[in-house]
Amino acid sequence: MSADQIAQKLWGLCNVLRDDGVTYHQYLNELTYILFLKLSEVKGFEEHIPDKYRWRSFVDEDDNNEAFVRYRKFLAEISNSSTSESIKEIYTNASTSLKKPVNFDTLVQAIDKIDWYEEDDRDTMGDIYESLLEKNAGEKKSGAGQYFTPRPLINVMVDLLVPKLGERWNDPAAGTFGFMISANQYLRDKNDNYYKLSEKERKFQEEEAFSGVELVGDAHRLALMNARLHGLESKIYYADTLTEFGKGLKNYDGVLANPPFGTKKGGERPSRDDFTFPTSNKQLNFLQHIYRSLKRDGKARAAVVLPDNVLFEDGDGQRIRRDLMDKCDLHTILRLPTGIFYAAGVKTNVLFFTRSTTEIENTKRVWFYDMRTNVPNYGKRTPFTETAFEDFVKAYTGGISVENVEADYDGNISDEKRKQIKDERWKFISREEIAKKDDSLDLGLIADESISNGEDLGEPIEIAEEALAELNSITAELNAMIKELK
Repeated sequence: MSADQIAQKLWGLCNVLRDDGVTYHQYLNELTYILFLKLSEVKGFEEHIPDKYRWRSFVDEDDNNEAFVRYRKFLAEISNSSTSESIKEIYTNASTSLKKPVNFDTLVQAIDKIDWYEEDDRDTMGDIYESLLEKNAGEKKSGAGQYFTPRPLINVMVDLLVPKLGERWNDPAAGTFGFMISANQYLRDKNDNYYKLSEKERKFQEEEAFSGVELVGDAHRLALMNARLHGLESKIYYADTLTEFGKGLKNYDGVLANPPFGTKKGGERPSRDDFTFPTSNKQLNFLQHIYRSLKRDGKARAAVVLPDNVLFEDGDGQRIRRDLMDKCDLHTILRLPTGIFYAAGVKTNVLFFTRSTTEIENTKRVWFYDMRTNVPNYGKRTPFTETAFEDFVKAYTGGISVENVEADYDGNISDEKRKQIKDERWKFISREEIAKKDDSLDLGLIADESISNGEDLGEPIEIAEEALAELNSITAELNAMIKELK
């Protein structure tokens, strides 16, 4: 059975639990608790779990009531009694959403019968868990999409930043740790699954190369589980990057992130005191944090998903963009299509930049690629896949296709090669021209022919959702502004 088939089977079990009042998000948490027990048996680290709570004790228990009572005790006790840091973190404040013992038994028996290995003996538990996270993110009612960046976008961002062995990478808004897991997989694919590394080098890759910070408890738990299932013992902090804690996150070789959308608690400023331009705009604060957290060696690089307002906001927004373009070479901005995130209508971009060794005038020009204007309306009818990035990848790399980018691209940004790409969506704007526009980066979009073409406007429900999301976003910004002015 393939990883996708197993994920479908596990996801289908949620329907069995509907009469227990379990939501998709609760179900995923429940699966995390139960899968980790199964994992401890499969991966051979059961010694950290008392005998009475081990996987086989639940599988072999004939009395459903007895098994369920024991499971609830296990969740209540294990984070305090285990000597394993992983177990302590994953089961912190754990409790079950299930009410009927028979449903717990249904889950245990179904999971026990699954063959977790594909025909080539490849361990698929990580892939299966990743699929479940994606399905949960797709359930808009659960709101989990805010923790999940579309997989094709993550993979392309990783391919273009070209992680290297021995480097330290961080995601300061980790969600379910998808960026770091993709970067780890990229390096495994290019380095024989780490088999030829020395023990010291492999230990570094698995324990220190990738790290993250997540503010939300449930997402932090899912991130820990996701990392473990992909063979990583990474440090994922349960903390807020925009507090004093974040000051210690620095000297990274690379950062990949999709900071959370929205305004910080109705206009609060960050509680750390080291930002040159503290603002109530959460994304602008994350942007400041990210470029300051990079090494100043001329090679450290980042790719960050940010909403449109970061590109044009006046005041602190303008000062932060100027600071970014001074300290870094902001070489590329990708204008992303709408509708690829859970919140309809949110307009986003990816900013690619490299931290320089000096502090001023490091951006000479910015290349823009418009993936937004006159493109298909991505959704159930038109799935968002990596082929959507075909032309952008060719432009960014100066001619390498999306199929070959992982194998052939070395990360070098060549203006000469980029200039050879003939694509109306691809152009550069000089730093001088940007300065004349008050350092606004809301640039690079081509003429929108869809305005006169009614067939390209998309489904009515999507248009209505997009308009409502835009209104809600404006309302939230106005409320934040009013609170700040009082």
